[in-house]
Amino acid sequence: MSRPCRTRRPRWTSRPRHSGRFAATVVVAVAVAAVALSACGPSTGSGPRPAVAPPVPATPPSTAIAPTAPAPTAPSPTAPSQAAADGDGALSLVTEPGDDYQSVDQLVSGARHSIDLTMYELADERFEGLLVAAHQRGVSVRVLLDHAYGGADVNQAAVARLSAAGVPVRWAPDTIIFHQKTLTADDAVSAVMTGNLTARYYPSTRDFVVLDRDPAAVAAIESVFAEDWSGTLVTGGPTVAGLVWSPGSGPALVGLIGSAQRSIVVENEEMDSATIEAALEAASRRGVDVEVIMTTDSAWDGALAALADAGVRVATYPDSSSALYIHAKVIVVDGVTAFVGSQNFSASSLDDNRELGVITTDPTVVTPVSETLAQDLAGAVTVSASVTNARWPSRSWPGGDGGVQSTSRMASAALTLRPGPGSTFSTLTTPSSMTMA
Repeated sequence: MSRPCRTRRPRWTSRPRHSGRFAATVVVAVAVAAVALSACGPSTGSGPRPAVAPPVPATPPSTAIAPTAPAPTAPSPTAPSQAAADGDGALSLVTEPGDDYQSVDQLVSGARHSIDLTMYELADERFEGLLVAAHQRGVSVRVLLDHAYGGADVNQAAVARLSAAGVPVRWAPDTIIFHQKTLTADDAVSAVMTGNLTARYYPSTRDFVVLDRDPAAVAAIESVFAEDWSGTLVTGGPTVAGLVWSPGSGPALVGLIGSAQRSIVVENEEMDSATIEAALEAASRRGVDVEVIMTTDSAWDGALAALADAGVRVATYPDSSSALYIHAKVIVVDGVTAFVGSQNFSASSLDDNRELGVITTDPTVVTPVSETLAQDLAGAVTVSASVTNARWPSRSWPGGDGGVQSTSRMASAALTLRPGPGSTFSTLTTPSSMTMA
């Protein structure tokens, strides 16, 4: 069973996978086709809330909305590009798997006035029933769903159920991937998620939910939702209270990586962004301990080889139904600052898609994320590749099996997988092409 979000080739199911290069190609193709057939910043106000939205059309909106991103100013390589949300008690964290998104269910069940949902994939009949129940008790419910790539297929059943019950639901523009995963209740709290509301993957997929009660953040999220709901040209969003929006999130994430002094720990589903990869490699070369945790996919072999060759500790889980699937999109810097959001490390996700994340120094988020990443690292398989540049320092880290690995001793023509404690994987060696089953 392949996991959410990706449009790369399927492995053990037919689910679409979302990769940067392929995504960018298809977005361009759609835009070109729209032009042939026919011959970016949101406002800061939330605008009026319509009582009932128009019914969902049988086909996506005919107005093409180009995923044009602004040209942001490059951030300083030694500091995050925007202020992070601080530890004022406005944030809390839920870790998945384990909660089955009950934290989000409770926001819907407890809503008294309004619910706004932007979601890449919605396939959870329990949750859809809660939306219907909220609508029936008089709550203003608006649901905006992705229609690009596999979105139309995955979300069609939810659209049918919600529409039949009278819940206002709309397709996002077909010319841009709406990969954002956010729910706001009563203009008071926003759930900023790394995962989709796809019930079949809840038990086995690593994801996080940040519950954000910062008034400035919630207001900004609602203002962008109002723009997206109305069909306004999709651009970035207000970078208040640590919010990180796509299109245009690359500089903020590169700036965060560049601010690291001691350590960087990353989990992501994809590794297909040259700027992110370069920032991670540069951090490792200047002596920062960099660790990357992912699920294996041959699409990222070259990128992971380059990272390992730069001294980054790369640890992976197999892409199998019995293993934890790394779907989270998080960065922890120096153990004190964290990014949590929907952005994959791909050019499409950072530059073109609609995405949302948050950078925070709040220990109620940073500490549990750090602890979870440490557990995931311990259970993963460490990948090492040759160091080809003698200028890169010889650095060591604890091996997953209790030993020590040094970048100066990595085999020049081989890649080694080293199991962590409790792992059932056997140690094996494969060619340096990093083609993994």
